[in-house]
Amino acid sequence: MNQAEKEAYLREYSLLKNQGKPFFPYAVAKDALMALIVVLVIIFLSLMFGAELGPKADPTTTTYVPRPDWYFFFLFEVLRVMKNVPKFTPMATIGVPTICMILLFLLPFYDRSPERRIERRPVALAAGLATIAAMAFLTYSGADTGSPNSVDLKPPSGLSAQQAAVFTKGELVVGQSGCLACHVIGSNGNNGPGPPLTHIGAKLPPAAIASTLRNPTAPMPSFKGLAQNSPQKFQNLVNFLSMLQ
Repeated sequence: MNQAEKEAYLREYSLLKNQGKPFFPYAVAKDALMALIVVLVIIFLSLMFGAELGPKADPTTTTYVPRPDWYFFFLFEVLRVMKNVPKFTPMATIGVPTICMILLFLLPFYDRSPERRIERRPVALAAGLATIAAMAFLTYSGADTGSPNSVDLKPPSGLSAQQAAVFTKGELVVGQSGCLACHVIGSNGNNGPGPPLTHIGAKLPPAAIASTLRNPTAPMPSFKGLAQNSPQKFQNLVNFLSMLQ
């Protein structure tokens, strides 16, 4: 902005300021009225629908999946993406929120342009739209994330009804056993430290899968106890993994 444009802007600002209304009581009254409307809407919604209450906390359960409130889903998704690389986890949990807050607080210092019309500020407009789009995408992805204690796979089309039932039972054993903490199966689980299991049935025969479960390589836990105490569950697990083609 050159000197002539700056002087024109100051003259226009001075005229508009003289034609305007004082902050008190006009702006204060508007803000107070809007705040009252918001409070009344919240009271109405709380009386009509109440608060969502889940079941009592059970410290013995192994299937509880903690999830953040919806307005933190974008951070939840950032953490979920970065936790596959452990060295990036502190950046997702501390670095990203802190950097964003610092940039927000410093906005009046590094954004010194007197122009306020958004259509005349392409960089600010693009940055704002990109931020909104990224947060919307991450929020949707975080809300649509599957449970780490279940496998969202449909039985292969070529299976019989009995085999499909075994497939479903094996999915349940996988979720209860914590396999998804270290393996990826379909769109669920963590990418490491164990290998993906989405197509493990095409790589290993059932006997090799059963042998690996009984005598795995560290840090994978052994399923020998499951094979001894619940042989049917163990067999369902082996059959399920062998069907992953």
